[in-house]
Amino acid sequence: MSQELSGNLKGLAPSELKSLQKLFGRRVDRSELVSLDLSREILELATDLNRQIGLLIGRDGKVAEVIIGSKDLIYLPDLGRYRVGQGRLRRLRLIYTDISGGEELKIKGDIYTDLIKLRLDAVVAVKSGRNKVAAAYAYIMPPTSKAANASGMETEILADLGTLDLDFIEFIEDIESQLSLYTERTHVVGKTNAILVGVYGSGVKDIQSSIDELKELARTANVHVLDTVIQKRTPDPKTLLGKGKLEEVVLHCLKLGAEMIIFDCELRPNQWRSVTNSTELRVIDRSMLILDIFAQRANSSEGRLQVELAQLKYNLPRLVETDSGLSRLSGGIGGRGPGETKLELGRRRIRDKIVLLEDKIEKIGAQRDLRRKQRSDNMLPVVAILGYTNVGKSALFNKLTSSAVLAENKLFATLDPAHRRLRLPNPDVTKNEAVILTDTVGFIRELPAELMTAFKATLDELNEAVLFLHILDASDPIVDERKKAVEKILAEMSLTDTPTVIVLNKCDKADKDTVDALCNEYSAVPVSAIKGTGMAELLERVVYELSVREKRLRQKLKEVHGQSA
Repeated sequence: MSQELSGNLKGLAPSELKSLQKLFGRRVDRSELVSLDLSREILELATDLNRQIGLLIGRDGKVAEVIIGSKDLIYLPDLGRYRVGQGRLRRLRLIYTDISGGEELKIKGDIYTDLIKLRLDAVVAVKSGRNKVAAAYAYIMPPTSKAANASGMETEILADLGTLDLDFIEFIEDIESQLSLYTERTHVVGKTNAILVGVYGSGVKDIQSSIDELKELARTANVHVLDTVIQKRTPDPKTLLGKGKLEEVVLHCLKLGAEMIIFDCELRPNQWRSVTNSTELRVIDRSMLILDIFAQRANSSEGRLQVELAQLKYNLPRLVETDSGLSRLSGGIGGRGPGETKLELGRRRIRDKIVLLEDKIEKIGAQRDLRRKQRSDNMLPVVAILGYTNVGKSALFNKLTSSAVLAENKLFATLDPAHRRLRLPNPDVTKNEAVILTDTVGFIRELPAELMTAFKATLDELNEAVLFLHILDASDPIVDERKKAVEKILAEMSLTDTPTVIVLNKCDKADKDTVDALCNEYSAVPVSAIKGTGMAELLERVVYELSVREKRLRQKLKEVHGQSA
């Protein structure tokens, strides 16, 4: 590895550069934090040059980097080539000179930031005193350690470096062992470890339910949540959080060993760029998380195409050029000159892919229309199960039709609609022996517009339903808000005129008084899909609703049949 000086070298004489270069040959005993002789040498050099000097020293005692700063600041070079593992430190410590006036020795905030961001073994400031060298050193500690302050760091001040009695290797290996144990306790192997961030204006009332839903989304996406950060403020138009708070969140992520930041909102393209430019951690928002869940759970070819289309449409305005020097010629007539940049080329390819996917989805939609015609030829009414995600729609569908579609305690377990024939208990009343029962994708508040558009063909199946079974979770403390969120989406789809039966699921998990109150308020049918209770009552309610709307039902069937013909 080449040993080249870095930093503020402008204006230095060859002899001064030579003196600085010699620092690469200095050695520190492995058990020492830093030697007195080396401290005095760099302090003398720094005073002569009127510039700070920093040394990065490995655990082998060798000087790996020599950095020259200004009188007040020192900037560390890129340390990407020095590998650092999860729960580990970088095996480098920074020794730097303080040549400021005054007696007080204090490690500056930007140096603390470097300690956390770069996961250095330690940072050590040395300062000339009266016939002695003063020192201050700081190091990372596990956040749960009693020795660590709120920032996850500990600082020691030494009036005289010569009095320090410390075996550095033993000391730092013990700290690294504590950090490794902390990581093993708090992190989950095979999952992405993330911090959730919510920024809420004064008008937001259901903050806790919103962040709880984000936790469920994260769990569904196989993300392990390490911590949540909630800020009540008017969202900053550039960084959402504000520059200072964003830096604080990034340091908190690094302190806990998080690999990702998830925001409980939809970041505008310029906000997403500002945040991602502030950290090397992966940054996603609520919509990106939902799109990722859909991508994980899409099984059918149509579902995968729809998710890919939604992702491309969402990511297109967020596509940024990481290197303006990557401009290249596209070639051919009209391609001379600067040509298209990689960014422009990437955007054009995405637009072309969007057109291709939309064409494929349209063709699949035609096949879906054909299946609808076959169903409508039988003149069987369609009853659609819908509701907020994870309220037990698929479990109820399975119980009513003796099917085995996927039903999990996770959000968006169902992406592809399922259809089954359901025999009615009293066919004479409705003039129909059976209905087609449809299990649909779950709704969620603030569903990404791109996803709604991509799944339009799927959601269009709701148009042929003559009756909705709107499933609510009786054990959900904000069941009314969930109900309103679904009704809002139905209103946006112009489906508010379709008759609806409210079905109160998971009644076995709620107390009787709550269930009775909700049943009275919504004229709901109480059931438990898991235990199978209330199924007969629900079917009787379906028969009743179909019978009282017999004339309207026949007209709807004729309309559907006529449209499909």
